[in-house]
Amino acid sequence: MLQGPYSSLDRDRPLIRVQVPSFAVGTVLLPLTGLIACLFISLVYHFEVSTFTHCRVSNYLPSISAAISLVPERYVWRCCIGLHSAPRYLMSAIYFRFYRGRFEKLPEQLLSGLALLCSLAENTGLLLLTYVSSTETYSVHKYSFGVFIGSSLLHMLITCRLWQVIRRHYVNPEEVTSYRWKLRLFLFNISCCGAAAYFFRRHNKYCESGVYTLFALCEYLVVLSNMAFHMTAFWDFGTKEVLVATPPEGKRY
Repeated sequence: MLQGPYSSLDRDRPLIRVQVPSFAVGTVLLPLTGLIACLFISLVYHFEVSTFTHCRVSNYLPSISAAISLVPERYVWRCCIGLHSAPRYLMSAIYFRFYRGRFEKLPEQLLSGLALLCSLAENTGLLLLTYVSSTETYSVHKYSFGVFIGSSLLHMLITCRLWQVIRRHYVNPEEVTSYRWKLRLFLFNISCCGAAAYFFRRHNKYCESGVYTLFALCEYLVVLSNMAFHMTAFWDFGTKEVLVATPPEGKRY
């Protein structure tokens, strides 16, 4: 066997050690940064193009789909979401394992599995609508957006139910705080989804000045509250860590 410059002890030490709350917050900051950057660039450099609608009425804010379909905004958003997607899939697995350790009854176990599927579908839908813009293949972008919103709302609903059960059986104040914020953000998110749908339909039907701006504003709030919902992982995992390490010498495959 060839001997390298490092001892076996050095080799088997952890390569990466990150606390799960910090890992979750860092994951959410990637799309948040990308969204802010894309909206800023669109408003400053591409205002006329990004706020244009088929109705040709006054509009003051771009929709997210319009903002992320331009250049260089498209590449900023794709970079941020691409970097964010792998940690998001990992966070889905972390939550599923967390729920398996908390619940023994079948209904909660089934809901835990459904929450995992919804989380995976949400992230996959986000990837698809990110990499297939509305100006390229509108139908794929539209259906991907539907998958993202639908799975996101269902995931929030199931998560609130699971955390209601956790709050009932555990007295950790951080978990109680997490449940309360999850519930508030879910109710706020679904309210904003309803308002966005109303303003979008009204804009397409009546072509009133400024209505599409209200739709865009509600759309921002939907996405921001979704990010904040995932940010509640900060309270969920305490001092638990994500650890990357080489396996012990006798357990290599």
